[in-house]
Amino acid sequence: MARQLIRTDSLARLFEQSARALHSSGHSHGLFPAQWTALRYFSTADRAQCTAISLARFQGMAFGPVSRTVRTLIAKGLLRKAGSAGRGRAELLELSDAGRAILEMDPLRTIVAAFNTLGDREREAFAVALEQVLLALQPIGEPEPGDGDAD
Repeated sequence: MARQLIRTDSLARLFEQSARALHSSGHSHGLFPAQWTALRYFSTADRAQCTAISLARFQGMAFGPVSRTVRTLIAKGLLRKAGSAGRGRAELLELSDAGRAILEMDPLRTIVAAFNTLGDREREAFAVALEQVLLALQPIGEPEPGDGDAD
């Protein structure tokens, strides 16, 4: 029996539901999705990149909101300051023991487990599809002042 092809609009809705469910799962263990993202980043980044500004660049976000996330994680005892990143004001950050422990409960582990059920070809096809989706969602650039204005 041949598999029925899924309509692209149905696939888009399925993707949206998955993204919403993933985002919702990030509200767990007293953390918000941005805080989980920061903990994951600091658990895998090269030591020299373990700064708030490097996290902001990685996420493509403004420094202010990322700085607040980092301060909150320090206050919760999940991150700690680990010295200076060299000249300038950037401080190195690292996971505390509590930060490493809470990552054992990372809601993203559910997604990892689901991906582990896929074969190599399925994971490769999924990765290619996600790259296409991410490229399509990337902003092309900020419009110049006056562009598109109807006078």
